Amino acid sequence: MRTVIPMTTTLPFKRYKTLHDALTSRHGVKVFKVPLNAGFSCPNKDGTSGVGGCIFCSPSGSGDFAGDPLDSLSSQYENRKAMLQKKWPDAKTIAYFQANTNTHAPVEHLRKLFETALTLDPALVGLSIATRCDALDEEKIALLAKLRDRTHLQVELGLQSIHEKTAQVINRGHDLACFTRAVQALRRHDIDVVVHIINGLPGEDMAMMMATLDYVNTLDIQGLKIHMLHIMHDTALGRQYLATPFPLLDLKSYVEITGRQIERLNPEVVVHRVTGDSPRDSLIAPLWTLKKFVVMNTLDHWFIEHNTRQGATFKAST
Repeated sequence: MRTVIPMTTTLPFKRYKTLHDALTSRHGVKVFKVPLNAGFSCPNKDGTSGVGGCIFCSPSGSGDFAGDPLDSLSSQYENRKAMLQKKWPDAKTIAYFQANTNTHAPVEHLRKLFETALTLDPALVGLSIATRCDALDEEKIALLAKLRDRTHLQVELGLQSIHEKTAQVINRGHDLACFTRAVQALRRHDIDVVVHIINGLPGEDMAMMMATLDYVNTLDIQGLKIHMLHIMHDTALGRQYLATPFPLLDLKSYVEITGRQIERLNPEVVVHRVTGDSPRDSLIAPLWTLKKFVVMNTLDHWFIEHNTRQGATFKAST
């Protein structure tokens, strides 16, 4: 008889390679990321490569939990660290440049900014820099390579989907070739790359979402963040949805798709996220995403019920 684990039970292990485990293994202690807002814009908002930005992106540039850009980096860092340290008093930290496009500036400005970040705290063991493929040139990548030699560096790139029709719908502002070139350029310098994908984008079915994962598997990446599409106030997508609602994935469908993606994912890739966060007062839909730990726990149980794990159906590219 199969043992049924109650859904209220939090499992003591994961069937996929988590960021927590990867960081603890590397640094020997708990490590948490401190989100920062360094006041950057986005080339897809300011006219450099486009206007309006991605239709799902909030005015804060996906930095809704980062600090106030009017505050200094040190002030933001100390405030956020103090909150997180209540839970993990002995942890190390990674400064996470989260809001907007964090290489969208001249190299000298970036150099000063990242050098400042490295001096914020003796407990700081790394930098995580969220950016776009169209804001990375050879000079900026050379700067990142020097940082990589001195600290634990991660560069996060948003792919969201490999499908060009979807890219146009969401106003991503770059093509797949641009993204691929950026990943390859970063990896030539041995810089860790973390890729973001979104499930539930308008017009996409499960086969399309699986195709995005399959393409990611062909790339030399070190981390993956999987998000459910969030529809938020003060976004182009939010205005579209309120005017003409369209179907969204429910929790069961999202977990099924995400589970199958992780099952097919390269087992060496660290899974940084299996669901996203949005401020409660900003989120229009789907409201089930507010219960983050329910989503994670449901996914854990999905792996148990299907007797599978990350990489179980992975096929290495030839």
